[in-house]
Amino acid sequence: MSRIVSAGAAAIAVLATGTALAADGEKKIPIFVYTDKTAWRLDRSLGPDDLLAPPGGGPGPVTYDRRYPYVPNGSGRQSTYRVADLSNPILQDWLKPSMKKANDEVIAGKVPFRARERCWPVGVPGFDAYSPAEPFYFLQRANEIIVINPGGPEIRHIYLDVPHSKNVKPSWYGESVGHYEGGDTLVIDTIGLNDKTFIDNYRTPHTTQMHVIERWKLAPDAKWIDVSVFVEDPGALTTPYRAVQRWLRQENTTLPVTPCAENNNDHFNQGLVPLAEAKTSDF
Repeated sequence: MSRIVSAGAAAIAVLATGTALAADGEKKIPIFVYTDKTAWRLDRSLGPDDLLAPPGGGPGPVTYDRRYPYVPNGSGRQSTYRVADLSNPILQDWLKPSMKKANDEVIAGKVPFRARERCWPVGVPGFDAYSPAEPFYFLQRANEIIVINPGGPEIRHIYLDVPHSKNVKPSWYGESVGHYEGGDTLVIDTIGLNDKTFIDNYRTPHTTQMHVIERWKLAPDAKWIDVSVFVEDPGALTTPYRAVQRWLRQENTTLPVTPCAENNNDHFNQGLVPLAEAKTSDF
């Protein structure tokens, strides 16, 4: 039976404590669980709502410029937009002019591009860092996990227990293949990403050479999900880097549907990136 799990505002989906049964009845892997009108929710606990550098040092993701601290919504202070720290050594030089331009616009008071607000797919690994205003839904089938963001809508497929294709055509979410390890960890390997998305919330560009490995690990008490992310892109980064995120697991969240494009035009002539529009009909 297919099952769905939801993640609420400032949240993302969860590996539950349930397990799938093999033909012989032996417990094999955790599953994503949904029951009736309730669902599990994961809230960020390692604020702010970004991927963070892993403990123990080493290259980490782009974060904010300390001269312009990032203040998220709901912090009790005036929120701000992000200004990227361009001194991060993982950045190749060709990335910096466009990132500086985006920084300068924020410092000048303009509204920066954020994928969700303009109805554009966020891609990978932005998927792990982004804070949408509505849930993601995880539908697990026998051979794949389908991730649905109903506000886009956006769909990400994670194919289970198969190798990558020989020739992957670049796309918004690339080709993700996954498997379970140790009964508590979902490992997702993604290639074939187009270069139309950003790596993170700081508008860091990337190339189609980017390769991402995510490890979603359920805590022993089932109250947390720890996400470890490995990112490499020889076309954009000087070195691979690692990042982490943690989510708090909560029960009985609702499953709202929030259309993205309604009333979301550039009403105040701020020069916002145009909304995504399909050139052909889906049907």
